[in-house]
Order: sequence, then structure tokens, then C-alpha cells
Amino acid sequence: MNAETPVTRDLLRSMPLPQPDGDGDKEERGRVLVVAGSVEVPGGALLAGIGALRAGAGKLQIATAASIAPHLGLALPEALVAGLPETPEGGIAPDSAKRLAARAARCNAVLVGPGMMDEPAVGALTAALLTMLETPSFVLDAAALVGLGADPAPLHRHGGRVVLTPHAGEMAALLGCDREAVDADPLGAARRAATRLRAVVVLKGGCTRIVSPQGEAWAYHDGSVGLATSGSGDTLAGILVGLLARGATPLQAALWSVWLHGEAGNRLTRRHGPLGFLARELLAEIPAAMAELAG
Repeated sequence: MNAETPVTRDLLRSMPLPQPDGDGDKEERGRVLVVAGSVEVPGGALLAGIGALRAGAGKLQIATAASIAPHLGLALPEALVAGLPETPEGGIAPDSAKRLAARAARCNAVLVGPGMMDEPAVGALTAALLTMLETPSFVLDAAALVGLGADPAPLHRHGGRVVLTPHAGEMAALLGCDREAVDADPLGAARRAATRLRAVVVLKGGCTRIVSPQGEAWAYHDGSVGLATSGSGDTLAGILVGLLARGATPLQAALWSVWLHGEAGNRLTRRHGPLGFLARELLAEIPAAMAELAG
């Protein structure tokens, strides 16, 4: 099988993002549902939600633990924020799946995982949503990846309409191997996961690999060290789901989001230095980077 293809400006210009009609409204740019956050990490939902809007999604809903929902609603007035029953650990209870599925069925793209810390509950909730829903595209991040390696059947129902965004440790759990094995052959690990799980895989790292279910592979080498900071993965997942809502294919959204996320870091590095910028600061860079590449 061929080696990985670099993710470059020229590559992305060859696969332009869907653009809204000049007379279109926010519905044309798609609806996003972000299922995220917990009592311990409410900010994951905030970062992912802003990321979806910065990527151009038209309407945003956030579903989160009931006790933090009012705070998120104030922090992000652009979103509809729904509070759901909590587990004792402060996460979303798995028996919220039916309520969530009804909400998600009206959306174009759904993100599950940022800031969710109760792994057993998140795993059960994710499997239930994948089983109940037919139409939206999914991005699964962080704790939402738990359990998928042991039982990929819910993923297989979606025929490649799911994007997974693991780091090396999460990839090891998906494949049932040691992290050292993933670090030794990240491209091979990403290919195994994409083929086995029938999903687009974004294996995050100093060099991020993007692999299709057919094993085609791309690599983004041009990110900065400052991207390795708390909350950075939440912003990437949000950008990705926003592009999906606009009508990008899962592979197209994965490639564009990785480049936009990296370019945002490069812009901040040039202005502020290689370290010390915040994940939240990446998001304001996305619209200009996107417009520049589309122009």
C-alpha cells in the first residue's frame, strides 16, 4: 500500500469545502450537536462548541450534565444548551440516550466525548447513540472511544460516516496493544484501526495521520509544538464536526480540520512564540485561515 500523502494547501484546494449560497440562511450551514463536558471539565464542551461555529456551522446545540448547563449557556450564548441527568461522578447518565437520539436525529453532525470523564457511562452512551441513530455523521473523541475496540458493531452500522480522533494512548486501547507499539508504527496502527472499525481515523501527534477505511493515508507534518496543550484536542474535534455539518465528507472534514488546527497554531506561534498560547486562542484564527485557503 502506498505511503502517506502530505496534507498541504494544494491538496486542500483540490477538495474545496462546500460554500453556502449567498442568499442562504444558517440552516444551510448545518446543525451540530455537541455531547460533551462534565462537572470536572465543563470547558471541553465550550471549546468544542466554539470550534464548530468558527468552522462555519450554522446552528449549535450542546448537551451536557445538568448542573453545568446554565453556566455553559451563559458562556456561549450562541448555543442552545440542554442539561441532562448526571451520574454520581458528574457525567451524562447513559439513560439519557433516547432523549439525545431524538435531538441528534434533527442534526447534520454529532460530536461525542470532549471533557467527558466518566468512561463507563460515556462508552455506554456512545454505543447507544450509534445503535439508535441512522443519519447524522459522527465525531468520536476522548472517552467516547472507550469500548469501540472491543465491540465495533455499532460503528459498522454507519458505513464510514464516523471520524475517530484518538491520541496514541487511546489508539492503543482501541487496538488492544501497548502504547509503545503505536508509537513504533503510528501509520500502521491508524490503518489497522480504520480498517477494523470502518471509520476515518485521525491519529493525533507531532505528526498527525489521517486514514480512510480503505487504508488511504495522509500526514500533517507542519504543526507547532504549542498545539500540545490542554484543550487542543477539543478544539480540533469541534472544528471537524462543524465542517461535517456544512456538508464536507468525513475524510474531507478530517483533512481540512487537521490543517486548519495546525495553521491556527502556526499563526499564534509567529505572533507570540512557540509556547504558552491557549487552546481557546486557536479558534479565533480559524475563519481567516479558512477564507485564505478558499480564496
